[in-house]
Amino acid sequence: MDSGLETRRIVHPTERIVTGRLVRLLDGYTREIRVGQPVLVAVLAAAAFARLPALLLRALFSFGAGGTRRRWKELKQGPEYLVTPVRLRNTAGQLCEVEMHGHLPQSALHPADQVQLTLRPQGDPELPPRIEKIVNLTTGQLLTPRTATLWSHLGPPLLLQAVLGALLLAGVVACSALT
Repeated sequence: MDSGLETRRIVHPTERIVTGRLVRLLDGYTREIRVGQPVLVAVLAAAAFARLPALLLRALFSFGAGGTRRRWKELKQGPEYLVTPVRLRNTAGQLCEVEMHGHLPQSALHPADQVQLTLRPQGDPELPPRIEKIVNLTTGQLLTPRTATLWSHLGPPLLLQAVLGALLLAGVVACSALT
C-alpha cells in the first residue's frame, strides 16, 4: 500500500561538527543530574568538620541559630536542567535531531537560521548527540548553552566549608604526625 506520502527519517548525526539550517526547536523538558553518593559524603564530611569549631563556640556562648541548611535528601536529588530537542536539515538534506542542554536567550535562534553545531555524543546511544557550541552563521553569534552542574547545585557556601574543613583536617593530621 503506497500512500504517496514521502516520510523522511530523522537521523542522529555522527559527525563532531554539523552545518545546516535550523528547522525547529521542539518543546523542552527537564532532566536531572545524578549526584554521586561518595562525592556528596566527602563534601558533607569535610564541611561538617569545618562547622565543628563554630558549633562549639555557639554552644559555649549561646549565639543565635545559624542559617538554614539543606537536608541530605535535597542535596542527593540533583539539579534539573532544560533539554530542548532541535531539528535541523544538514547540508546533505537529511533531517537531523540533536539535543540542547541548558538555556539560551530567546532571540538567539530562529527557524531557518544557518547554524554550525559542535556536538558531543551522550552516554546512552539511543539519545541524540548533545550540542556543546552553536555558531549562528546568520547572525554571527557564538552561543554556548549552560546547564547546572554538581558544584553549582551544592553551592559556594557548602563548598567553601568543605575546603576549610579539609584544610583543618589536614592541619590536625600534620600536627598529630609531628608529635
